[in-house]
Amino acid sequence: MDRRKFLKASGILLSGTACAPGLPLLTGCSSTRADRERTLSKYKWGMVINLEKCRPDCDACMVACRKENNVAFHGDKRWDVHWIRKVNVREKDSPDTAGKPVPLLCNHCEDPPCAQVCPVQATYKRDDGIVIVDHHRCIGCRYCVIACPYNARYFNYKENPDWPNKEYPKRSHGVAESCNFCAHLLDQGKKPACVEACDKINAKALCHGDLNDPDSEVSKLISSNPVKRLREDLGTEPKVYYIGL
Repeated sequence: MDRRKFLKASGILLSGTACAPGLPLLTGCSSTRADRERTLSKYKWGMVINLEKCRPDCDACMVACRKENNVAFHGDKRWDVHWIRKVNVREKDSPDTAGKPVPLLCNHCEDPPCAQVCPVQATYKRDDGIVIVDHHRCIGCRYCVIACPYNARYFNYKENPDWPNKEYPKRSHGVAESCNFCAHLLDQGKKPACVEACDKINAKALCHGDLNDPDSEVSKLISSNPVKRLREDLGTEPKVYYIGL
């Protein structure tokens, strides 16, 4: 079977099993597409990260993310996957050589470059704005990894040795992946794992909520603080905002 026929057959198979009984509803599937769109389109999920509250020596958000989503971590930077990570950022010619620790994750762009370059539509944006990777459809071409201007996409080269969350699928190797705002938790009315972990240590550096709701905490933080988004000049309209960047 040639590649064109294989992809066509795979697309037919996937379309028939996307909402199969027993599979986790990672993409917000409901009984009908119309029902799903009505439910998801009410929301526009976003995040505010307050760098003034983020503790430099804290990795609670990263640990919680790995455990909840079974993210591959081997202790080797060649193979490690990070749905959320910290980097030190400093202004050019700044005397502060240490810089400021900044958590980085998928920005769930309104106009995501990763989805535009995917040849099989494995990467797509849900109706609530969350950018998702369908691991069953991904062919591992890594175009999305190259296209992401935030270096928030990773390729899973090796099988994850751990599977801490048995209620969530084991990560697939040979495919691309990135933060999905813990869509499976949001669909249950819960917070993303990183936000929950940050709240537990009372840091309150991460806030997640509905940008469509002017009374949500994220909307209030954005309207009452000078916030910045990464690479706004690209026109991708990222949904992750920073206070103190």
